[in-house]
Amino acid sequence: MAGVGLMVLLLTGCGTLQRGVDMARGAVFGPKGVRPAPEEVAASPYAQLLIEDDAVSAVMLLGNDDDGRTAWFTDQHVVFLCEGDLVCGTHGLSARLDDMRIVGPNPFVDLRAIGQAPFTVDRRYDWHDGYRYGVQVTGTVRRVGEEEVEILERKRTLVRYEEQLSGGVDGKNIYWIDPATGQLRKSRQLVAPGHYAEIEILKPYRRRVQ
Repeated sequence: MAGVGLMVLLLTGCGTLQRGVDMARGAVFGPKGVRPAPEEVAASPYAQLLIEDDAVSAVMLLGNDDDGRTAWFTDQHVVFLCEGDLVCGTHGLSARLDDMRIVGPNPFVDLRAIGQAPFTVDRRYDWHDGYRYGVQVTGTVRRVGEEEVEILERKRTLVRYEEQLSGGVDGKNIYWIDPATGQLRKSRQLVAPGHYAEIEILKPYRRRVQ
């Protein structure tokens, strides 16, 4: 129960908590590599994603949308996703990210718009470990090509984009995009130096625009 209380505290700080405890109870943990059954995902009314890192493999449910910053969580772990589905903060994973933000144009709203030419992104990272705040990182995003990806036992032809990170930290993010909708379906994103989170969108969240 202490874990649930902490989640409530964190999520309330980012906006009104919606269906928090009920959805946390519905989250599923399992060994890495184990995928939920398609019928289980379809039976739930909530948007869902599967996240895996060095320590955690879990189906997370949407808990809150605070003006485009969405919170996904279980009863013990939480990851915040920025608009464009970028990981911008974590709690309870193998590595902690306090914040990540894009400075200037954000191509991740729809990666299809960058075309074939590389696109440069200016990022800022905050990490509590080592008290590293405002770390400047440059990302160079490029379209690699189409790739077949299996999600929920269904093979999909998605477009792969890679983002080479340099500056305050080196690394590489990977994104798989639905070419028809521009929706992110899978990604591998840097959480902290040397630590990545792999994310599959099981049931996409369609934000209501006022």
